[in-house]
Amino acid sequence: MSKIDDQLFSSHEHALEKEYELCPKCGSELSVRHSKHGGFIGCNSYPVCDYTRPLVQHESIETQVIPGSECPECGHELAVKSGRFGIFIGCTNYPDCKHIEKHDQEEPEDQIACPSCNTGKIEHRTNRFGKGFYACSGYPKCKFLVNYPPVAEACPECDFGILVERKGAAGSRLECPKKTCKYKRAI
Repeated sequence: MSKIDDQLFSSHEHALEKEYELCPKCGSELSVRHSKHGGFIGCNSYPVCDYTRPLVQHESIETQVIPGSECPECGHELAVKSGRFGIFIGCTNYPDCKHIEKHDQEEPEDQIACPSCNTGKIEHRTNRFGKGFYACSGYPKCKFLVNYPPVAEACPECDFGILVERKGAAGSRLECPKKTCKYKRAI
């Protein structure tokens, strides 16, 4: 154990935390910085120069146009794109047309009508953390949502348009999603 150099462990800066590159904006040295969102590479003359870049360069997919495809809304071609929720198919005329293809979900034959607005349909969605919920298809106008799978059956007590299916230790049961109604029934 006497062959280990103690100077390696007493230095203030770790050898891997030093990036020997020059800033493309001002020519200063770059180094690894840390924030609440993780590590990044930033310029050492920070208040004067605000150059930063990610520490890890993620491999991004180039937009690949699908030949022979057509956007149903504007007529432009569709393309395979990469976004914050993963890979999706969207219109190449993006800022003007916001059409996105839903490829994972098949349309169920018996969609449940929204009990709040009666114009939209209840559809399964996923939030940014990956948790699923059920919301109205007419979202900006109608903000109705439930966290459990809806069932197309009216509540016998309060006559609300749907019930939700909840699973617990005692088994599955149907409940009314209205907070004021306490209706529950075992399946």
